[in-house]
Amino acid sequence: MQHFSAEEKSGQPQGVTLCLVGPPAIGKTSQVRTLGPRLPKTGVLDYEAGLLAIANVKVAIWIPETWEETIAVAAALGGPNPAMPDNAPYSRKHHDSIIAKPEYAALAGCETIVIDSLGEVSRRSFAHAELQPDSYSHGKKDLRQIYGLHARQMIGWLAQIQRGRKRNVIMTCVLERVVDNLGVASWELQIEGTRTGRELPAIIDELIIMNFVDFGDGKPTRAFICKQPNPWNYPSKDRSGRLDLYEKPDLGALLDKLLIDHGGQNAD
Repeated sequence: MQHFSAEEKSGQPQGVTLCLVGPPAIGKTSQVRTLGPRLPKTGVLDYEAGLLAIANVKVAIWIPETWEETIAVAAALGGPNPAMPDNAPYSRKHHDSIIAKPEYAALAGCETIVIDSLGEVSRRSFAHAELQPDSYSHGKKDLRQIYGLHARQMIGWLAQIQRGRKRNVIMTCVLERVVDNLGVASWELQIEGTRTGRELPAIIDELIIMNFVDFGDGKPTRAFICKQPNPWNYPSKDRSGRLDLYEKPDLGALLDKLLIDHGGQNAD
């Protein structure tokens, strides 16, 4: 068990795990531009082949193709998990084999990671779960088994990402309006399977909604909605307690505010 005194804790590098959620084309990916001085040490994981908005931004890009590569990404970013046996993902043995590869070592050296997007990561996980032997019952696909395995994979992946406390991890995701069988509408993250969306806020630090807001002048403008309650019942969350209900749509400035006790880590 690791132990840090109060003085040691205050000197530890600290990052933020944040999910930026909004409707399509609101400008989530474009927020990479606001990272400014952080860009030289930023890496983007491109799952959607949708980086046109930052095509001229000088930033390193990785393109994971499979769920196995996505697991390797989490192993590199989160470090070895001593609770895992040697034959399990994220164990020390697994981590050491991954980090020995130069592309993952370079990824682990980034101080800010942008994952575009969490929805596509969830689809990779579901597709992998569909093909596993445990997802079949009497020779046929069993959806309950598939969704159960998918949920365990995704929650384990998110928890592993969260272990990498020295860097910022920014995930993007689509916000969608869902109407249930009783006609009740709610806002949810566009993620394959419901369990991952339910448990995500309990794992990550910040869940920030990016959308248009009318502040009373009849001219809707983009804003970050950072807390609950809010007028739309968006699933926002601020673990830091430092954010206002509304913040300007500037991811770099938001990170500075969240990391103020750490000198705006990665900002210099």
